[in-house]
Amino acid sequence: MPPPRPNLTGFDVRKFVASSGPTSKDPWRRMEEWRYTGPFTRWNRFKGAFPGFGIATVAFTVYLGYEYLFLRDKDHGEGHGVEKKH
Repeated sequence: MPPPRPNLTGFDVRKFVASSGPTSKDPWRRMEEWRYTGPFTRWNRFKGAFPGFGIATVAFTVYLGYEYLFLRDKDHGEGHGVEKKH
């Protein structure tokens, strides 16, 4: 038997079939994969669940810092029943 002739195009059907992976029993798997890739990954869906949450957190932190530094009552802090001497 003569040796097989090399393919002139370089295309090997056996390699192509082997690279496609094992066949699945689920015929709809290929149709459902788009739901879990790209913009629909779990992280991207979670990230879009709370729009503006990051900006709100920063703004609230800045407000708390401002209130702590500039809006303190100077006469606050005496307990109940303590008489203030004039």
